Amino acid sequence: MTHATLLSRESFVELGARARARALLDAGTFRELAGPFDGLVSPWLERQGVVPQGDDGVIVAKGTIGGQPAVVLAIEGAFQGGSLGEVGGAKLAGALELAAEDNRQGIPTRAVILFETGGVRLQEANLGLAAIAEIHAAIVDLRRYQPVIGVIAGTVGCFGGMSIAAGLCSKLVMTREGRLGLNGPAVIEQEAGIAEYDSRDRPFIWSFTGGEQRLATGLADVYVDDDSATVREAVAALVAEPVGEDVRSRRQEDYLHRLSDYDPTSQPEPKTVRKLYGQGGQS
Repeated sequence: MTHATLLSRESFVELGARARARALLDAGTFRELAGPFDGLVSPWLERQGVVPQGDDGVIVAKGTIGGQPAVVLAIEGAFQGGSLGEVGGAKLAGALELAAEDNRQGIPTRAVILFETGGVRLQEANLGLAAIAEIHAAIVDLRRYQPVIGVIAGTVGCFGGMSIAAGLCSKLVMTREGRLGLNGPAVIEQEAGIAEYDSRDRPFIWSFTGGEQRLATGLADVYVDDDSATVREAVAALVAEPVGEDVRSRRQEDYLHRLSDYDPTSQPEPKTVRKLYGQGGQS
């Protein structure tokens, strides 16, 4: 890659959630719903000494991608680590539910979810858990009609209940900087000990949960460079694909069969995981 090419690239990872949503939609079609001036602020954060944010860290934007109706849902990782509470979760679930209703009314609305989240917001635990469950149900409903595309670009990654949401998407796009896991590194270290999982060992963490490894183990579908144009092209190609039945959440028997061959008494290595899922690639 030439020096001029590198200079012309726009980092997708460095963009905020609103700018990411705008970058994916066709030029001039971005229209934000339930925005920061609509007064949808979490009623729980200020009581606990946390300054709320006008959009509660979730951007909902409608427009078109490749000329087709689309809604882009972007989680702002810079606000409370992208954690989801009552309001942000309701915005996500509600937008997905409306997209499904669009399809039932003959409007073929696709959805793209930009994940930068640690999962449920601890200050709103039960409300956040309920919202994430609604998001899961809404993804499964919508993907019957149109593709639901997930993007994990970095730097927060996608963990907790929202990692399940990512797994429910029709297709998943990741960058090298992105990470995907059910539990975050600090949580695993706290529960299992530093000898099992050192959350400060960045190469170790990325070797297990980074985009390259997730592609090699079949938990992601497309691996892209950190470039806004490249991410947009990948997303546009995926939302144009016909709805398919071969989604990860329908392969449970295959995953259970593969896991039955794993010996949990030994310390896993990245190459062990790649071998287990039979995707090849370098360890």
